[in-house]
Amino acid sequence: MTLFRLDASINPVTSSSRAIADIVEAEWEAAHPGGEIVRRNLGAEPLPATAWTGAVGAGWTPADARTEEQRAAVALAAGLAEELRSADAVLLAVPLYNFGVPQHVKAWIDVVMAGAESASEALLGGKPAVLVVVRGGAYGPGTPRDGWDHSTGYLRRIIADVWGADLTIVEREFTLVGVNPALDGFKDLAAELKDAAHAAAATAGKALAAA
Repeated sequence: MTLFRLDASINPVTSSSRAIADIVEAEWEAAHPGGEIVRRNLGAEPLPATAWTGAVGAGWTPADARTEEQRAAVALAAGLAEELRSADAVLLAVPLYNFGVPQHVKAWIDVVMAGAESASEALLGGKPAVLVVVRGGAYGPGTPRDGWDHSTGYLRRIIADVWGADLTIVEREFTLVGVNPALDGFKDLAAELKDAAHAAAATAGKALAAA
């Protein structure tokens, strides 16, 4: 059994998304002690900025006329798509940055799509996937920033609707409580949300392992 894990935090030491994903991974690994975990850390090792344009441009260029950069981009795109295609389960940890998808995650998605057999290929058709989402503040109904999360809905569309995964989302809010003094009044609520997210991660990890 193979688990593909992607991390996107640019702060790995204090990353809330990574901590939650670790819980999910531990449950999966407990059920599959001999399983393989394929890791990709986009926060530490983002893809080359020219990878997507190179892969797309290669599609418009005869194979014998492609540049070295285009050939490298095509190989990278094919490899990234295969990482998903060959996985039995998927774990993605993606924080909300600037109200949207982290640019290095969007770049990865674009390159994966370029490496798929078609734009609609279900790379994860029917496979279990867990998406860990963390937000520094509160974005739920009734909050001042209700509707400002422009990442989670997009990721759901790609992972579940385009790639066809059986998706579970584990969310945690107020991760900047204790970091941003303006949020100090929410310490108790933030602690409750952290505990709930960690419990949900353990449940999601068990389900991921059993699927």
